[in-house]
Amino acid sequence: MTVKEIFDTMDYGPAPESAAEALAWLKDRGGLAGHFINGQWGPLRDDFPSNNPATGEKLAGVTKGTAKEVAQAVAAARKAQAKWAKDGAARARVLYAIARLMQKNARLLAVMESLDNGKPIRESRDIDVPLAIRHFYHHAGFAQLMEDEMPNAEPLGVCGQIIPWNFPLLMLAWKIAPALAMGNTVVLKPAEYTSLSAMVFCEICTAAGVPPGVVNIVTGDGETGAALVNSDVDKIAFTGSTAVGRIIREQTAGSGKALSLELGGKSPYIVFDDADIDSAVEGLVDAIWFNQGQVCCAGSRLLVQEGIADRFYTKLKARMDGLRIGDPLDKSIDIGAIVDPIQLAQITQMVEANTAGETYQCGRPEGCFYPPTLITGLAPADTLMQEEIFGPVLVSCTFRTPAEAVEIANNTRYGLAASVWTENINLALDIAPKLVSGIVWVNSTNLMDAAAGFGGVRESGFGREGGWEGLLGYTKPRGKSEKIKAPVAFTSDDGTPADPLDRTAKLYIGGKQARPDGGYSKPVFNKSGKLLGHASLANRKDVRNAVEANAAAKGWSKSTGHLRAQILYYMGENLSARAEEFARRIDTMTNGKTGASEVEDAIQWLFTWAAWADKHDGAAKGVPIRGVALAMNEPVGNIGILTDDSRPLMGLIEPLAPALAMGNRVTAVASEVFPLAATDFYQVLETSDVPAGVANILTGSHAELAPHMAAHNNLDAVWSFSTTDLAQEIEAKSTGDLKRTWVNNGQSRAWPSAIWRAQSTEIKTIWIPYGE
Repeated sequence: MTVKEIFDTMDYGPAPESAAEALAWLKDRGGLAGHFINGQWGPLRDDFPSNNPATGEKLAGVTKGTAKEVAQAVAAARKAQAKWAKDGAARARVLYAIARLMQKNARLLAVMESLDNGKPIRESRDIDVPLAIRHFYHHAGFAQLMEDEMPNAEPLGVCGQIIPWNFPLLMLAWKIAPALAMGNTVVLKPAEYTSLSAMVFCEICTAAGVPPGVVNIVTGDGETGAALVNSDVDKIAFTGSTAVGRIIREQTAGSGKALSLELGGKSPYIVFDDADIDSAVEGLVDAIWFNQGQVCCAGSRLLVQEGIADRFYTKLKARMDGLRIGDPLDKSIDIGAIVDPIQLAQITQMVEANTAGETYQCGRPEGCFYPPTLITGLAPADTLMQEEIFGPVLVSCTFRTPAEAVEIANNTRYGLAASVWTENINLALDIAPKLVSGIVWVNSTNLMDAAAGFGGVRESGFGREGGWEGLLGYTKPRGKSEKIKAPVAFTSDDGTPADPLDRTAKLYIGGKQARPDGGYSKPVFNKSGKLLGHASLANRKDVRNAVEANAAAKGWSKSTGHLRAQILYYMGENLSARAEEFARRIDTMTNGKTGASEVEDAIQWLFTWAAWADKHDGAAKGVPIRGVALAMNEPVGNIGILTDDSRPLMGLIEPLAPALAMGNRVTAVASEVFPLAATDFYQVLETSDVPAGVANILTGSHAELAPHMAAHNNLDAVWSFSTTDLAQEIEAKSTGDLKRTWVNNGQSRAWPSAIWRAQSTEIKTIWIPYGE
């Protein structure tokens, strides 16, 4: 091709990146990838191949880790953890050294990533590797600051980490950097398809002076991952599919292991009629065709305002026609190979099964490639609008009004990310809080940084990676918990009431006292056998009614912190006016003398959370863009709570106050043994201007009600402080919608205020670039 022909056609010429150095690196190490345990390479076996998806050629053999080998890695991590946790400054120097050495080896890492994964070298070189390096630099700072800024936190211990194949090196950095910074040690399993950049990282760790056992890598497939999940680790951090996330949640239920899940998504990309259309089209290319669409937060659902839809689609198709598909090591390529023929077959099958809308596709070369695809004219409920395809396939529908855009955007079981395109900043900042997602990008997409939290809600998982909020998942409060001592209910053979009046307390649902659906109650006696009254026995239908009342009270979550503070203060005042009455009730039920102090604690707790209601600030993150990333604290939503049986009043108030202060609605189950203080509290709620449905209180069996609460799709979280150990039941039943859970695992401890705030809120990161 002559220079004149190039200028006439404006075609790109080839710009190949050499793979020679990366292939030589593999050859020098026997062409095998395997375990790095206790600072040493383990036995390397050719159990299955790691192939170049663009060519199908074998790159290396991969060792499949056994349960015994996983246990060896965990034992090495356990042995190294205590010493590693002692000196934050020393950890900071090691993390800094890792970052520097990753920069030194950036070209090797980028080429290895593209060879193994199939993504364009421009993406590996310019996005994946620099951002991975940024995470180690940033978290070196956290290690340096931990002692001063987090004096009441300590590491969890040994963390088991499982990462996916779409961002092998970047996901490794997201997992390992915060864990090491906080003093944990790790055992990480790379994805079956993409283990090679992790092998380069192991040698970097050795060169950086990482002590033996601090970083352990175990290669393998799903069976190896399952062995890690079931091993003696203190936390499992998983990034991958929602289906596997459910399995891990069920397998870890009741184990006491901390768990964070970053799962699938079906993210909306909303374009309003006043948007800069050319910019929105270009952003969409990055949103869905970046990394061949194999991105959990890909903008795979395009929602276009009806008035500009035809013009937008025309421009988008023209842009699609200019995308170049081919050899990932060619620097002029936009779209590389699908990671594996199995994934290619899955994408193909999903698209071919669709009969709705109109499909537009570009050309593609032979091999493990899939063409950029646009499917328009779909309905919000169509399969491809709901199911994650995890490929370069964009599906679309239109909307007319902002309210309709929000409704369609939230019509998904996922909640990872969303993009909003409009030149009206008022509209953008009105829409962003209404979207059910962990991240919202305004006039941008796929912006990520180590300083800003990343993570989702709903079936996109729970937990955050990045920023101060990401450290929460790798720390715990200092101090030891104590085994719970369950109180025993008093009984009597004498059924004679204390007086001829009925003393049966009802349930409190929707701002009213309600009879239980089942029509049953149980007697409550004092130690002498005197009948104090009867408490209603709630069942699953009462749980349903209470949660429906929570949903009807959603205005509480939109109310100002000032308003919530005034109501909590009012609750404290009204409780104070009846302090002696409540103290006598507590002492009578428990046969104790601590009623007065418990009531005083409850009043002070209400006042404390009234104070916090308008003071739990978000943050403007220092991200390296011309713009700002806002970390906004939002309510979790509807929270089900099983209260501490041993404290009749404070067991209710302790979780209720922070939950309400942060804007949540609550369905709480009172002390099963001493329920009458909670039923007396109805009157405080009724006289304190608490809106109907914001706080519902049930009485009855914790063991019977817990599974119904955990399985209820309209509860966004379940907390259990019950003296009945319900951890396994709640965590296992929560797998249906992967709701957040906070359980005591049969242990009791005084939780610091920061933990109550964190458990009562979701952090949404809103990215707002600015400038002309």
